[in-house]
Amino acid sequence: MTGRRSNQDDGLEGDVDRWTDQYFKKTRTIVQRNGDAQVTYAVFMRRPVSFAPRLMIDWLKRIATERGVTFEIENRFEEGDWVGAGEPLLYLSGPLSQLVDLETLYLQKLGACCVAAYNAYLMCAALPDSQFLAMDARHCAGHEMAEMMAYAASVGSEAARRDRDAVGFIGNATDATAHFFGNEKGLGTMPHALIGYAGSTLRAAEMYAESFPGEPLTVLVDYFGHEITDAVAVCRRFPDLVEEGALAVRLDTHGGRFVEGLDTQASYAVLERHVPRAVRQYRNTEELRWLVGTGVSAAAIFHLRDTLDEAGFPNARIVASSGFNFFKCQVMGSVNAPIDVVGTGSYLPDDWRETYATADIVAYNGKAGVKVGREFLLQRR
Repeated sequence: MTGRRSNQDDGLEGDVDRWTDQYFKKTRTIVQRNGDAQVTYAVFMRRPVSFAPRLMIDWLKRIATERGVTFEIENRFEEGDWVGAGEPLLYLSGPLSQLVDLETLYLQKLGACCVAAYNAYLMCAALPDSQFLAMDARHCAGHEMAEMMAYAASVGSEAARRDRDAVGFIGNATDATAHFFGNEKGLGTMPHALIGYAGSTLRAAEMYAESFPGEPLTVLVDYFGHEITDAVAVCRRFPDLVEEGALAVRLDTHGGRFVEGLDTQASYAVLERHVPRAVRQYRNTEELRWLVGTGVSAAAIFHLRDTLDEAGFPNARIVASSGFNFFKCQVMGSVNAPIDVVGTGSYLPDDWRETYATADIVAYNGKAGVKVGREFLLQRR
């Protein structure tokens, strides 16, 4: 029978055979026919990143065990460290016949992690007093990428805790990767679909509380466009949860409209009360939109906080989501927007071309040698 390959699990070797480039596979055959060499690869990236190698290294160790060989891995940095463009991240040594066909796959497990960790670090540092929740899974191209991105968020978060005393990421949305954040399960309460099903924001909150008694409750409040009204109604329904700090309202208003009670003029007025210099500083169009525009703006967050406080619910927490990348976090941090939790998947790299890691051999049988133009990889050996 010919045609589609069987889906039967044939181990890591089968993955390498199916997914690595033909020219690496052919090079392996040539080396096996003509005599092996001990080589050292330098692995680097062309942009600044945070070092996040664990998934790649774990995979290389499993391959080495399956092949019955030993790879020497010399990390040049600690996990979470900042690494400059072009600096070798690590050196990888072993028999050429056992390494040459692995390059594509181990680089796939490194580059995107390092960029996402860098982005996560910057976001946590920009809002050091806010908790972050990784909500990237739905934006990932499959479960392997989801694992990489959750790991990256945990690395960037831990580095921000260490360097900037930031709160950082407290968890993520799925059970499979919750362990990266020290949790057994993912976090989250309700999507917009539940509110549509329930028929009202308040009823959705009641259904959740009935189904999961004793759990903290985060309620989406933008489904009907009544963010302020529904937030207050939910708080009045669950005053004990509010008092315990176990109730949060999540603002996820899309960019097509203002939060309830706001327009452009009212948004400026809100910021004038809280951060009068904010809009007097130079801002580009996007930054200005994040301050006083539609969707989840700084003005909208201050407006919701004011309303909750005036209604007697200062302990009600605010979760802000919708487009919270580093730049939006930086703007929110610059005005001290009262955000308790940021829900984000926007630490994922915007430009995938920047995630490409590269490996070059820099030594053959102990003798230094690298292609012309990559001599900088030899400098620290």
